[in-house]
Amino acid sequence: MRVSNIKYDGDCETYQILGGEAISIDLKSGDSVEIVDVEGDQQCSVLAFNSKKLSVLSTLSWNSKPKSNASEISTDECSDMLRAILKHNQIDSKKLNGTELFSASNPADSRQSFNIKNDALCVFDAKGGPMIVDKQNSPTEILINVSRSNPTIPSERLPEPLAKITKEIRVKDSSAVAYKVKAGEYIQVIDVEGQQCSDFQAFIEDDLNNNIELCLDPTVTRSQMLASYPAPGTHDKFYNQNSVPLVEVIQDTVCRHDTFGLACNAKYYEDRGFPGHISCTDNFNLSLAEYGVKPRRNWAAVNLFFNTAIEECHSLTSDVSWSRPGDYVLLRAVNDLVCVSSACPDDTTSANGWNPSDIHVRIYDKSNTFPSATAFRPDPQSIPTMTKETGFHKNTSKLTKNFDNYNGYWLPLEYENLGAIKEYWQCREAVAMIDLAPLRKFEVYGQDAEVLMQYAITKDVRKLAVGQVVYSAMCYDNGCMIDDGTLFRLDDNNFRWIGGSDDGGKHLRKIAEDRGLDVRVKSSTDQLHNVAVQGPKSRETLSKIIWIPKLQTTIEDLKWFRFTIGRIGGEFGIPVMVSRTGYSGELGYEVFAHPNDCESVWDSIAEAGEEFGICPLGLNALDMLRIEAGLIFAGYEFCDQTDPFEAGIAFTVPLKTKEEDFSGKEALILRKNSPQRVLVGLELTSNEVALHGDGVYIGKQQVGVVTSATRSPILKKNIALCRISVSESEIGNDVEVGKLDGHQKRLSAKIVRFPFYDPEKTRVRM
Repeated sequence: MRVSNIKYDGDCETYQILGGEAISIDLKSGDSVEIVDVEGDQQCSVLAFNSKKLSVLSTLSWNSKPKSNASEISTDECSDMLRAILKHNQIDSKKLNGTELFSASNPADSRQSFNIKNDALCVFDAKGGPMIVDKQNSPTEILINVSRSNPTIPSERLPEPLAKITKEIRVKDSSAVAYKVKAGEYIQVIDVEGQQCSDFQAFIEDDLNNNIELCLDPTVTRSQMLASYPAPGTHDKFYNQNSVPLVEVIQDTVCRHDTFGLACNAKYYEDRGFPGHISCTDNFNLSLAEYGVKPRRNWAAVNLFFNTAIEECHSLTSDVSWSRPGDYVLLRAVNDLVCVSSACPDDTTSANGWNPSDIHVRIYDKSNTFPSATAFRPDPQSIPTMTKETGFHKNTSKLTKNFDNYNGYWLPLEYENLGAIKEYWQCREAVAMIDLAPLRKFEVYGQDAEVLMQYAITKDVRKLAVGQVVYSAMCYDNGCMIDDGTLFRLDDNNFRWIGGSDDGGKHLRKIAEDRGLDVRVKSSTDQLHNVAVQGPKSRETLSKIIWIPKLQTTIEDLKWFRFTIGRIGGEFGIPVMVSRTGYSGELGYEVFAHPNDCESVWDSIAEAGEEFGICPLGLNALDMLRIEAGLIFAGYEFCDQTDPFEAGIAFTVPLKTKEEDFSGKEALILRKNSPQRVLVGLELTSNEVALHGDGVYIGKQQVGVVTSATRSPILKKNIALCRISVSESEIGNDVEVGKLDGHQKRLSAKIVRFPFYDPEKTRVRM
């Protein structure tokens, strides 16, 4: 699901089309258009029509010659989205003329541009279909930059409605509006121009009719939700003083709000030298008087889009809002409510970007169904997408409602009637299956593909055979880590990089551009979703259902860090790629398939493993497994200030045997010769679990930090991973984990060997 496929930057509008999608844009005389093939090898055609629905493709004034002249397009070649656009605009699809903008082999960041002479509806169609697991024709994004001759003013740039609108309310800057909503209706609070705070308050209508003025209470809400503020997912409701839920948070494109401070009031401005300044409190009082609500000197509220933080010194600070034009929060009314929304008038601080602007409220009927989602941006410049469902979500959502947002996707934390401990033991003793679809996949191909990967990662790629997988680090020039991941060699000049971050693909493209390499790096995360099948019975489970052609390695013969291509359901069944890899410390495999096939893949694996008691496994149990096995996790054991030696994966940096240069090599040589910190294992003597970020001390001196920790069911010990000063890292050293402020409470611990579980990795090699 998309927030909106448009982004405004001054007078420029940027539209995004994903491969396989189409979009229509109304263009006016004098407008100019630039089309960008972001990742390369992505075809895109353009069609143009006037108000009479006739083709005016010939009137487009091209700045450079496109790939082909206007030619007839068969309806069979059109995407479903293109056909829907033509039908919606009542355009005859029997005879269409289109121009192909890019070739099938096109460098990344290729561009075409044209000017509009006469008003036209332009339709852009980014071609693409499902990618087979052993192919690399992943459809990717096209960006369309439109410079308007007569740009719209910011206050008119509202996002597309989520559904048919029941009611619209414009809250002018420095004002507030009270309004009624019925139970089940949806309230969309939109920041029109960006960086504008909006206080929100709500009352149950029946309470007001009975002269009871109980309203949304931030303190009760924080206590009930165990969070600073609710968010889409499990902890998603705002409550009143009697702990009655008022609204449920369905979607949020900002995820940065405030429930600690009051709505601004007269005294706030007076104390800072601005007597008589209008306030949200004054505006609330004025608007709510219509519903008989008594005025208050102070209003507690949820301060939407207000960027606040509690500092270490316990002060409450604020800064410019994170929200951008068109960002919103979507709420669902749990009861019949009287609500009030403000457009905060504060022009004395950066809270509203020093420039108060409008808020827009839309009400949608309760008959609509909107999925829970937050906005995901790989980087600040990206057009956001809402939290996605993996190809296995139809299967997992039948088994649990306990999901969390991981890397832009909903993943289960635990499963109902199981729980983390049961899931853990099932993996250690038999077989379990784990949805890992959010892992980022990148197709790397072209005559310089090996050269690129040899430079981009720390392992020696030239030693990698076709059909083999290698685990490696990817580093910046300063030796610090971008990501860790696995590289699959599909053929001589064909690779697939699988990691945890979108930054990996961007880094590969930058290296290719800087070094003038003939290679493509295309995102394929949306084309390949994977389920990990882990545990001592994983081989027996998959052997039942995976058909393997004669030239591929069978599941029974597949060795550690190798992969094979096969099908589920016989020779003409579902195409899958199976790798002998995992994140559990047990014998295990990962099965990759197109999202369209994932539901059937999950069901087939579940049925095959039924005799072994196979069960799904969530992120909480996976964390226990990977900590025991000493497997690292981004944001915990490493970040962009950590090198592979400090992250505990020194084995991925073969400085003695990899003679060729690679990204970060010189820095890594220096870092290895002068190490400062190293990853070690800790055993804690008490049963209290350490937490990520807890300091590790010897006396008064902090010598390290806990990166991950858990109670180990199989070892019957309380364990932790710790990054510590090299001088204090000797096995057997006694240290203390600091709780509270690090000094008032200490947990005794000892440095031990890690991996804690199966350090020789005999189980994964079985």
